[in-house]
Amino acid sequence: MSGSGGDLAAAVARRLEDVRKRIASACAGAGRQAGAVRILAVTKGFGPEAIEAALEAGLSDIGENYLQEAQAKFAATAWPGRPVKRHFIGSIQRNKARRIGALFDVVQTLDDIETASLLDQCARDAGKRLEVLLQVNVTGDRRAGIAPDDCATFARELVSRDGLRLRGVMSVGPADSAATREAFDRAAQALRSVRAIVSDADTLSLGMTDDLEAAVAAGSTMVRLGTALFGARQAKG
Repeated sequence: MSGSGGDLAAAVARRLEDVRKRIASACAGAGRQAGAVRILAVTKGFGPEAIEAALEAGLSDIGENYLQEAQAKFAATAWPGRPVKRHFIGSIQRNKARRIGALFDVVQTLDDIETASLLDQCARDAGKRLEVLLQVNVTGDRRAGIAPDDCATFARELVSRDGLRLRGVMSVGPADSAATREAFDRAAQALRSVRAIVSDADTLSLGMTDDLEAAVAAGSTMVRLGTALFGARQAKG
């Protein structure tokens, strides 16, 4: 990577160091080991050079929100020889579910049984097992996601689907920071209810740039970071 790409890689490496310090401090405050929290580099709105900068910095989890954007960027990315997981973290349109299942290794936003069936069929056709997280609505508003109390029932529905491997839950925090702790506690409880059905479901994808400390305190095992790593996204004209 050279030129502006090299500058971006250096900037991402510096920002990643700062992020790791924030995570380590939050983990120390919560009595947790910093290594228990993985970083998902959210490259939505940035070019393939952002993916390459994240990989060069040592990250191995890449998140994208939109299928078409991801298809173009992934095709233009120089992927390393080591394992990398590509996570879909956007809203799943059913007419795109099969293509999402084929392109990604992990789908974090599953909240619909019919979509689960489409992803399951796609994964089995491709001869792979697609990792999925249940998107849980912990804010009680009109956002996507299933209710925390419905997680166990949903998990039971997925157990017999050979193309899917349920790994845990994902949630988006509330806009009101005063409600963050209670909402994140609901997400942690949702994961516990899933683990009662699927014992190796160990992922709590919770927390972004502005609320990662609260997420770590609630037990997050994966924080989804874009701005903290790559800076502000350019406004669309």
